[in-house]
Amino acid sequence: MARVVAVHGVGQQLSGEATLLKEWRPALVDGLRRAGASGATAEPDVAVAFYGDVFRPAGELLAVGDPRYTAADVAAGFEEELLLAWWRAAAGSDPAVVAPEADTLVAVPGSVQAALRALSGSRFFAGVALRAMVFDLKQVRRYLLDPHVRARARARVLGAIGADTRVVVAHSLGSVVAYEALCALPGHGVRALVTLGSPLGIANLVLHRLDPAPSRWPGGGRGGVLRGVWPGGGELVWTNIADEGDVVALVKDLRPAFGEAVRSVRVHNGAHAHDATAYLTDALCGQAIAAGLA
Repeated sequence: MARVVAVHGVGQQLSGEATLLKEWRPALVDGLRRAGASGATAEPDVAVAFYGDVFRPAGELLAVGDPRYTAADVAAGFEEELLLAWWRAAAGSDPAVVAPEADTLVAVPGSVQAALRALSGSRFFAGVALRAMVFDLKQVRRYLLDPHVRARARARVLGAIGADTRVVVAHSLGSVVAYEALCALPGHGVRALVTLGSPLGIANLVLHRLDPAPSRWPGGGRGGVLRGVWPGGGELVWTNIADEGDVVALVKDLRPAFGEAVRSVRVHNGAHAHDATAYLTDALCGQAIAAGLA
């Protein structure tokens, strides 16, 4: 088994292990070099735990690719709430995006149509087709709310982690899958969990839906603080890396949700705030990976 296991995020349903490895491994090696790694540490064996095809619609004659989603396909409840959260986050980091509460161009502020329009004009979602944005919403919902999808995706990650695996680096929704996989693997030998652009800290949408379920700790007002399970033993070092403009990583600091042991890191990915390779090439990401390999 590989010493480094990489777990991708949303929107990779048309990709595959070999395709992603060609993108991730050079970026990961660049990050290690920026961190000053040398020898075997600078050239680790890397495997991609691929689960994107779990979300890929079955092929049909004369039909290929993602479904032709429109604003009308955004489901009430989870999908609308996550879309609105993305809108608020984009407005907070991009002056060109009007905030939901300030949008007077539609009859109902906060509507799905208004959210998609605002996000399509943001730096973060520049060039992202509407149907792809809606498909991403549905991937997050399906993983968290569909037990069959969850089990299949998590099994892919569990199958990639072996006795030799020392580092798991996970991006976006993949950080949720990787976190749950490690929690389901007691006694694993992973020494470094590196999460990139993670949505794990979103209390009202993601955190309370995790498996294993978080528990209430004293403090933080009525009802206490929701705190997630630590995904390993005392030797595991968890580094969470987020760009300030990363809309998916709505909660940048995971310490309130998972404890002070989480190392919280800020990076600057420029116009590619949520891009996995932009995260991987940063020296601080390389340092976290190198420490787990040492």
